[in-house]
Amino acid sequence: MSDRMQAYIEQLGRQAKEAARQLATASTERKNAALVAAAAALRMRANDLVEANRKDVESVREAGKPESFIDRLMLDGERIEGMASAIEAIAELPDPVGRQLAVTERPNGLRIERVAVPLGVIGMIYESRPNVGADAGSLCLKSGNAVILRGGSESLNSTRIIVECMKEGLSEADLPENAIQMVDTTNRAAVQHLLQCTEYVDLVIPRGGKGLVSLVRDQAKVPTLLHLDGNCHTYVHESADLTKAAAIVKNAKLRRTGICGATESLVVDRAVAADFLPGLVDTMGDCELRGDADAVAIDGRIKPATEDDWDTEYLDTVMSVKIVDGLEEALNWVTDHSSHHTDAIVAEDANVATAFLNTIDSAVVMHNASTQFSDGGEFGMGAEIGIATGKMHARGPVGLEQLTSFKYLVHGTGQTRA
Repeated sequence: MSDRMQAYIEQLGRQAKEAARQLATASTERKNAALVAAAAALRMRANDLVEANRKDVESVREAGKPESFIDRLMLDGERIEGMASAIEAIAELPDPVGRQLAVTERPNGLRIERVAVPLGVIGMIYESRPNVGADAGSLCLKSGNAVILRGGSESLNSTRIIVECMKEGLSEADLPENAIQMVDTTNRAAVQHLLQCTEYVDLVIPRGGKGLVSLVRDQAKVPTLLHLDGNCHTYVHESADLTKAAAIVKNAKLRRTGICGATESLVVDRAVAADFLPGLVDTMGDCELRGDADAVAIDGRIKPATEDDWDTEYLDTVMSVKIVDGLEEALNWVTDHSSHHTDAIVAEDANVATAFLNTIDSAVVMHNASTQFSDGGEFGMGAEIGIATGKMHARGPVGLEQLTSFKYLVHGTGQTRA
């Protein structure tokens, strides 16, 4: 079985490599036409996609998965329209390929350009959220990359329909359909072979929980762009407008609990904790708050936290609460416990806010805004393929520009080197 699975992945890789070669030189007009046609296909097949998704949802519900997991998996008419609109938004963005990044005129007359080029073949490994396939496929297409999608086994039926729609768009624009492929199996060996397919795959991007990211980090021979878990913090400073802070915290935690930009840990200055926490608990509904001893003493509805709570990405209606004695302790706490995805401060003191923004070493740091804005669409990228938490090549939301590399074009008039 392993040999057959390896052969299957290598076949996908060969097809993707050839498609990437053709896509790298495709015109912006053809790429945009493919995206617009794919969006139209998604709308046309919305009923098919809802039915396929229903099968996926029923399967995971029978398996006893929590509601937060089911929410990430579920598609309805509104979410499908959101997918289609995101594809069209990507079509309207500038083409990142061929951008002149720099130009140098040398004393010997050589003219050296640095221009943006596609990365090549991208392997995208993700869990539960089927819309990731549409986002990743669209971003890769527009940036001239071929992509091999390996969605979670729980979303297999949904992913098939999405990929069929993307391929329909490619076909209508006379672009190679193999520019967007999926690993159409639940066999876990497929992931290992994709991670080691160095002959054909240029980059692997995992998007999921700690287990998936650890697997990719430990087994990959292909270069990776890691999207780590989102243990995001919101810090309420003593200078905060507490009404504003309550609204921000509620949105940051509860707008959608199952996304990586959701706030998982609230940090509050002791100077305002007694005034802030009881009202916040009132507004948080059925969200379970787990706090340190000082937070529990202020409001008995807050349950005692364990040491594990400070480092947990709940992806559910649970949030930890830590009380600190001012900015310095808050900076140390967030630095020690953040996953370096997204962290925020709520403060009216501009100097304090600047200190937080400059000190916290996360991919995204916010002032007086919900962490749920940590999203490629909200950043004007149309969509994102993930939030990169490393520091090499790309960081934060990974959109079109981050899916390109560069090469140098050297123009001479006959120069020879002494």
